[in-house]
Amino acid sequence: MKTLIKAARDLLGMTQAELCEKAGIPLITLRRIEGKPDHAGLVSDETVQQVKRLLEAEGIQFLTTGDTAKGDGVVLKL
Repeated sequence: MKTLIKAARDLLGMTQAELCEKAGIPLITLRRIEGKPDHAGLVSDETVQQVKRLLEAEGIQFLTTGDTAKGDGVVLKL
């Protein structure tokens, strides 16, 4: 999810600071979500979902395997 959060933020042209302000989370928390190495356990799933919901409210659509987009868009084929 961390690479998807960063990609979504980048698509919106939003800085880390802007996303943190809107989500009401500290910058270090977002850096842990987006960062390497994986900081599993340092950020709650609830916080990650909070950030995801905010990005969705800003117009992002997260896709999982088998999902289709609700309009034109781009995806990375792996």
